[in-house]
Amino acid sequence: MPQPTPTADPAQTRADLENIRPDLVERYDAALPGARAAVLGRLRLALAREPLPAAAHADPDTAGDPVELAATLWPGTTLVTEIANSVANLALARAARAQPPRRPAIGDPDGLGQIEQLLVDGHPLHPCCRTRTGMTVADVLAYAPEHRPVIRLRRLRVPAGRWHGGAQPILYAHPWQAARLLREYPWLTDAGPTRPVRPLMSLRTVAPVSGGPHIKTAMDVQMTSAVRTVSPAAVHNGPILSDALTRLTADLPIDILAETSAGAVITEHGPDRRLAHLVRQAPRLAPGEQAVPLGVFATHFLDTVGDPYRWLADLTAVLFAPLATVLDRGVALEAHGQNTLVVLRGQRPVRTLYRDLGGVRVHRRLGLDLHGDLLTDDPAVLRVKLAAAALGAVAGQLVGALAEHHGAEPDRLWAIIAGGLRGIPQLLTEPLPIKATTAMRLAADPLDDIWTHQPNPMAVHA
Repeated sequence: MPQPTPTADPAQTRADLENIRPDLVERYDAALPGARAAVLGRLRLALAREPLPAAAHADPDTAGDPVELAATLWPGTTLVTEIANSVANLALARAARAQPPRRPAIGDPDGLGQIEQLLVDGHPLHPCCRTRTGMTVADVLAYAPEHRPVIRLRRLRVPAGRWHGGAQPILYAHPWQAARLLREYPWLTDAGPTRPVRPLMSLRTVAPVSGGPHIKTAMDVQMTSAVRTVSPAAVHNGPILSDALTRLTADLPIDILAETSAGAVITEHGPDRRLAHLVRQAPRLAPGEQAVPLGVFATHFLDTVGDPYRWLADLTAVLFAPLATVLDRGVALEAHGQNTLVVLRGQRPVRTLYRDLGGVRVHRRLGLDLHGDLLTDDPAVLRVKLAAAALGAVAGQLVGALAEHHGAEPDRLWAIIAGGLRGIPQLLTEPLPIKATTAMRLAADPLDDIWTHQPNPMAVHA
């Protein structure tokens, strides 16, 4: 039998399903046209607003397949393979949801993990919304959160002198990664599995089903825009940023989910980003509270909203206004739909939770000893980082969703958000930055941020 193909395209995915999950083939076939249309819609949006090479020479309105369109525009690039894999995995995710799962009960220690696994379609704007480069179809079914798995990490014992960081010299490795690491580094010792954990929205970050700290692992898998490893800078920065941000937000309705420990294995490359992990606090919820990532809220919790204007006013008070305050204090939080959670009590927003500190930007005046590219002395850099995530992405998605599902007036919704941002007037008047994710995939260095800009819908309310 031929070996499974990592990064399978739609045809290969179907062939693999015939061998490993024949029960899904019919539903996969039915889901494939919708998946193609969804990814094509994201690609058309990118062509309309991003600085993309060759885009002027194609008419995306006549295209019926995003893979064929990408191959015409950018032949021979890895983006074509990535989009093909995204289409296949999106169709697979939709095929696997014969019946939508129920939302978990409030107070369930496994509730957040179950909520995060409700998300089927992935990133709302990126054509590579479901790309899992390097994973086979069987891997995706076993590990991707849209398939609702419960797994166990592997605990890898690290020899003395081979450990970097403040945690104990035990590497928590995703099972997909652990098998590869044990073959490559025979001096690592498998010390057994962890208790059961549930992959969250990011796939490589997990939460114990019985409750407890979350663990962010490293995987040599590209999901959307990047290979998801853990850099030595993140190992160093996590505890420092956690302490600083906890103090900075102490009087605000934003709780920082602190990165309490981290570590990396030292290889010939030094502290190695492929062999590293972070441990993060789990949300602390009072009785009757439920935490929901904003990206999941916009797709699965809109039925809990009564008055959309009142609901958004409550959210603005606990999210957009505090983000502006934190920005004024010298830190731009990259508050997007995956790393920002709204805490609901009686279905109303009462506070927010922020996790994953690697994307923040920090003004040098705060004097923090941070590694990597987090420090800046340019206020515009801080504003762009905040505005692109919280306004261009989160606010835009929420306004669109509330307008579609509740008939709310978008201009009135944007006016509510604007009311919470008046302390930073540039956020109301400057064009909204949006990360040009497709252009970044085609760039020589796909990790360098590229921005496009859209008219600011709050300018009339400045």
